[in-house]
Amino acid sequence: MSIDLTLVSIVLGTLMCGVGSVFVAYVLARALLSRFQQHMLSLAAGALLATAFLHLLPEAFGSGASPSHLFLTLLVGLIFFFLLDKAELWHHGHEHGHAHAHSHAHVHVHADQHAHNHDEPAKVGGWSVLFGDSVHAFGDGIMVAGAFMADVNLGYAASVAVLAHEIPHHMGDLTVLASTGGVKNQAFFKLSLSGLVTTLGGVLAYGLLEGREVWVPYMLSVASSSYLYVALADLIPQLQKRLSARATLHQILWLFAGMGLVNLTQMLYH
Repeated sequence: MSIDLTLVSIVLGTLMCGVGSVFVAYVLARALLSRFQQHMLSLAAGALLATAFLHLLPEAFGSGASPSHLFLTLLVGLIFFFLLDKAELWHHGHEHGHAHAHSHAHVHVHADQHAHNHDEPAKVGGWSVLFGDSVHAFGDGIMVAGAFMADVNLGYAASVAVLAHEIPHHMGDLTVLASTGGVKNQAFFKLSLSGLVTTLGGVLAYGLLEGREVWVPYMLSVASSSYLYVALADLIPQLQKRLSARATLHQILWLFAGMGLVNLTQMLYH
């Protein structure tokens, strides 16, 4: 019985970015490294930008697909994630009476909304986070699978980008889940289960895309639009604050570290 190495890589990659990001976030949260969360935002932004511009888009445009169609897909993807983000903000504002909400548009087929609202009922807040994480994790799996089906090295680069992106957000999720009356260990377990949905999305996408490789360049363009939207509309605005020269230098260094991490990962798997 032969083993499909692409499917194995998809499972490993989605486990790494799905459950692995929860584990790293849990370790950082337990170590009380709250100041490290800002560094992770810079790292994640760099990883997403590098993955989109240096890996996903070059792979898509090198496939022979029509450049005008790929650019149109990229444009439509950016507008799509913007509208989803607006819809989530509008819905959350009406549902909770304009309570404090922070909407994160994540990879891929939705706007991942992390509700950091400590005034709403605890159980609702906890289930809201888990449901949102599960939905965006499924989208992560689909996009990562598309990258693996284009090229295994590209798939691992995309997995690292998602891993870096999810860590700071999962740190916030763990805080919300712990505040709903549970303990950190229970919060870690629940969030890990939602992270496993990433693998589910990857395996299902593999089954749908196998034999339809002509769709892969367009999937890569959609993934790129998601990565770019998250980096430019979500992460970088959180970093745009007045800081000392030293803190600004740290932001820039962590941004380039994220870019270097993605490139290093691709070279290691080349």
